[in-house]
This record gives sequence, structure tokens and C-alpha cells, in this order.
Amino acid sequence: MHPSISGLLLLLTRPRDERGDVPGWVMVTLMTAIVVAALTPFVSDELRALLSRAFAMVGG
Repeated sequence: MHPSISGLLLLLTRPRDERGDVPGWVMVTLMTAIVVAALTPFVSDELRALLSRAFAMVGG
């Protein structure tokens, strides 16, 4: 049997951990929310103007 086929079969038959990486994605989500919350007071006017221009371009 070709080595790549035997490796693929090993991956398919190996029991998987169903828990996943919950702490990792929770940390990324939390850090993203903190960065957005920290930057919002500084860029809110610019962001609002940018979105208004974008909607005006789309709306015609």
C-alpha cells in the first residue's frame, strides 16, 4: 500500500477528541472584543463617516 494512502487511513480511523480547542477560540474572541472596545472611542467618528460614504455609494 502506498504510504500516503496508509497515512490517510490512519487519520480516518484514529479516534478524535470531540472537545476541540475551546479556550483558544474564546481567548481570540475576547481579545478581539477588547481591542474593538478600546479603539471605538478614538475612531467612532471616522468609522461612522466611512460607513456613511460606503452606503451612499451603494445606494446611489
